[in-house]
Order: sequence, then structure tokens, then C-alpha cells
Amino acid sequence: MIHFSFEVPKSESPWRDTWDRATQVNSAAISEMDLCYKYFGVSAELVVGDVKVISGEGYVTLVDLALSLRHALSRLSSGEDAAIGFTEDDEVIRLRRESGLVEITSSKHQWQVSVEQEELVDAFGDFLRGAHARLTENVPGLVDNPVIQQFSPE
Repeated sequence: MIHFSFEVPKSESPWRDTWDRATQVNSAAISEMDLCYKYFGVSAELVVGDVKVISGEGYVTLVDLALSLRHALSRLSSGEDAAIGFTEDDEVIRLRRESGLVEITSSKHQWQVSVEQEELVDAFGDFLRGAHARLTENVPGLVDNPVIQQFSPE
């Protein structure tokens, strides 16, 4: 079983400013670098079985995570191994394909967990659709941003 979700910071969190600032600029023109470093901080959690692959403690930028997931999803769908990296952290989550399963390991932790590739691909796709929806609902101009369009559900 996979649980993959994110939470937008509450109004009292200093991370909420990373969402509010995006409404004060031309969101369609925000660069990839700024989207990956300055905007849309979230608390993300990925649990596979009983292993917290991404803990939900702390914050990551949603667009950076989404772009990393989109790349990993593309590689897995092409029959290749993949990895998920984080701008804010040196941890790398490795995804190694093995007979219809994906073995997930971390560069920082000793756990190892396997999951059906199809289930992982579905969870990544659901996460990307949810991220795109949340971003474009909160900042409608992002629909026209070429970086955000990279993980558009269409």
C-alpha cells in the first residue's frame, strides 16, 4: 500500500509566504529555478507499506518534487531505474526495477522496501495530478507557465 500526499502550509506558518508571494507576480513567467527554490513549500509524505520514504517532517518545494517525480515516472515507464532528489536535502531516493517490482532505497537511511511498479506509477501520477490541480487552483496564471505544464494531466 502507498500513501503519497502533501499539505499546503497553514496561514500562521512562515512557509505560507511561499504560496502567497506567487500571487503578487506574473505567475505564467516564473522561472523554473524560482519555482524550484522560492515558491510553493509543502510538507510531503510518501509511505510505502510501513516505511516512511518521505517523512512529512519539514518542507520541500512542490514544483521541485513534482519535476523530480515526473522525470522518475518517465524513466520507470521506459523500463529504466530512476531516482528522486531534493533541492533542500542531499538525500536521494533510488528506484530500481526488479521483475515488475520497484525496490526503493535511500542514500541516508538503511530501510529498503519493494512495491509493484504499476502501483508506484499510479501513486506518482495521482500526486502529480493533485499538485497541478492545487497549484493552478491557488494561482490560476500557472496554467500558462511552461514549467507547470510539464506535469499537466493532459
